[in-house]
Amino acid sequence: MDLRDQASRIGTLADDTRRRLYEYVAAQTGPVTRDQASEALDIAPHTAYFHLDKLVTEGLLDVENRRLTGRTGPGAGRPSKLYRRADRELAVSLPPRQYDVVGDILASAVVRARAGQPLDAALDETAHERGAEIAGAADAAALPRLEGVAQVLASLGYEPRLDDDRVDLANCPFDTLAEKHTELVCGLNRSFVQGVGDGLGGGVAACLEPQEGQCCVRVRTAEGGS
Repeated sequence: MDLRDQASRIGTLADDTRRRLYEYVAAQTGPVTRDQASEALDIAPHTAYFHLDKLVTEGLLDVENRRLTGRTGPGAGRPSKLYRRADRELAVSLPPRQYDVVGDILASAVVRARAGQPLDAALDETAHERGAEIAGAADAAALPRLEGVAQVLASLGYEPRLDDDRVDLANCPFDTLAEKHTELVCGLNRSFVQGVGDGLGGGVAACLEPQEGQCCVRVRTAEGGS
């Protein structure tokens, strides 16, 4: 989902009534009907219906149809429309951040370390594998090597700047963690970016070249990388 779609969905909650309905539905232990929501918020049923369906359209709520009486067959009545919070997660961060990615890498590395692998090696391998996995799922393998890497990293919020023989990364998706744990996160980041390059067929080198106001990693062609 791109930034426009995420911002549009979250922006749906700028309407006071819509936000109150979302918060009410999210706070319940089970799905609720339109009438339950309208009564709880003291608004007209048709108003609740309009806003609930808008939340469904934007992917913030899910809906199901069920007979609340438990009866079936003729005379059982029409199913009721029930609303519940959608399982999907939405977040908008400017500049883009990917703390879920680094969290997944760290958790997986800890599991490997507990099984006996040295932690440094576990971090390096897990980050590299995660980068390669993301690259493998991207439609960028046919591009020239630096262009392909730039395209994948752009989708992850790195804000790449493509030069003749290198890719500068204007944004660090792991910024806050990198400030607090620089050596750990920058090393992990380098392995992750190298994994992206290798996942697209190799020929590039992810190098630790910290620049003021930019990501600590720079991508070069393998001949020029260190």
